[in-house]
Amino acid sequence: MKKVFFLLFFLLFGSFSFSYDYSCIKVIEVIDGDTVRLENGEILRYVGIDTPELERKIGNGWVYNPSPFALEAKEYNRRLVEGKYVRVEFDVEKRDAYGRLLGYVFVGKTFINAKLLEEGVAVLYTRPPNVKYVDLFVKLQRKARKEKKGLWGSYEVIGAHQAYNFINQIRTVRGRVLSTYRSRGCIFLNFGRDWRKDFTVVIFKDTWDYFKKKGIDPVVFYKNKLIEVTGRIREYNGPEIIVSLPEQITVSDKNE
Repeated sequence: MKKVFFLLFFLLFGSFSFSYDYSCIKVIEVIDGDTVRLENGEILRYVGIDTPELERKIGNGWVYNPSPFALEAKEYNRRLVEGKYVRVEFDVEKRDAYGRLLGYVFVGKTFINAKLLEEGVAVLYTRPPNVKYVDLFVKLQRKARKEKKGLWGSYEVIGAHQAYNFINQIRTVRGRVLSTYRSRGCIFLNFGRDWRKDFTVVIFKDTWDYFKKKGIDPVVFYKNKLIEVTGRIREYNGPEIIVSLPEQITVSDKNE
């Protein structure tokens, strides 16, 4: 009898959030620069962008340890959406691996994801198949970087040998690609002699077409070049940045 009761409860209330009209729903809490809680209890992650983290992973847990510009990003997001009714627009994937909603958010005519990029509060983080606004996002980030807005004016470019000191932080890393390698599912741009501990740029197969459209074969094009790459530095066989678009990489020299 209890099992029947809980099944009915789940069917009635567990799916309640899906009955909400996401064309007009209230944001009740801003969690960080790119994540909010909606009035139906759902956590919504802004798709296509990334902002500095408030927490840092230590061992198996997370501790409050804001990255540079994380508090500013949260506060800017709070001023834009907290306590307001928003329209949420979805792309191909509605949820991420953590069960959070993935969406583009609008307050009136203000496109929040785009606004955060435009003001340099966020960086581009677009992965297929969620690429509906990728061209707009690339344009806005390029402009914000040129004008040194937000984090673009606050962060110094770091060397590839320094990347390990900035795990889980958004940074622009500069260095020479010493070797490249294409596996079945990834392309690796290696900045050191030992790929198991030195800085690496990773390009997954589902994003290769974006490079192909620009006439770029990453294995050949970036080898031996001095480049700058922007994104969140993660740790896997040493520090790495996952790149989805050629616009995340700037070639500093072409002849050396």
